[in-house]
Amino acid sequence: MNPLRVLLVDDEPLARSHVQSLLRGRTDVTVIGECGDGASAVERIVAEAPDLVLLDVQMPERDGLDVVRAVGPDRMPWTVFITAHDDYALEAFDVHAVDYVLKPVNRERFHRAIDRVVRLHAERSTPATALRGLLGALDEPRGGSGRLAVRAGDRVIYLKVADIDWVEAAGDNVRFHVGRQVYEQRATMASVEQRLPSGTFARIHRSVIVNLDRVVEFQPWFQGDWIVVLGDGTRLQSGKSYRARLKALTSE
Repeated sequence: MNPLRVLLVDDEPLARSHVQSLLRGRTDVTVIGECGDGASAVERIVAEAPDLVLLDVQMPERDGLDVVRAVGPDRMPWTVFITAHDDYALEAFDVHAVDYVLKPVNRERFHRAIDRVVRLHAERSTPATALRGLLGALDEPRGGSGRLAVRAGDRVIYLKVADIDWVEAAGDNVRFHVGRQVYEQRATMASVEQRLPSGTFARIHRSVIVNLDRVVEFQPWFQGDWIVVLGDGTRLQSGKSYRARLKALTSE
């Protein structure tokens, strides 16, 4: 079988160089070019029809998913997404993407992804169905699946959204509190807030999101702030920027 023709798409030159180095020595792929932005990636995919695109998700102006939408799932080649943040639609990627690799790119994980595409290509499968499913999943209203995917080491654990008691920021990570279990992953509070249903979860502090179904009491605190008490006795303090939200909740 002829080597798969690969296009690298990433706005970071060092990231492209790293992927290039990982591909050296493989006889089943050959790099035909690099793109540093989504617009040029669309042009080259349409013009050159590579067999495989290694596509960064987060890029300015036009990100990796915009590239897929612009080219169209039916015209896209095999695609391995590369993302720096495992909070980025992780569940949708895990279910629908052909494959995805987290940055910093691990050699073994990367080669498993390439091996998978090579095998699928040899079997004459097509990527269109997976890509259409991915875009459809990403266009769903937040919380529509009722589950949230959380990476734990090499595993992906699916948490029922309704089982999450509260979420807290922990540096560059977030912690999901589910009963006595705590699951931590690299993510931002803003991204987690967007993935949770707004009717059930409320951000009460820049570092805290709470499941309102777990709240048993609001206790007045200093200068308009509140202590939010959960059914298991957990006490969470509201923040200054969220006073209006807490006021609305306590008036309901």
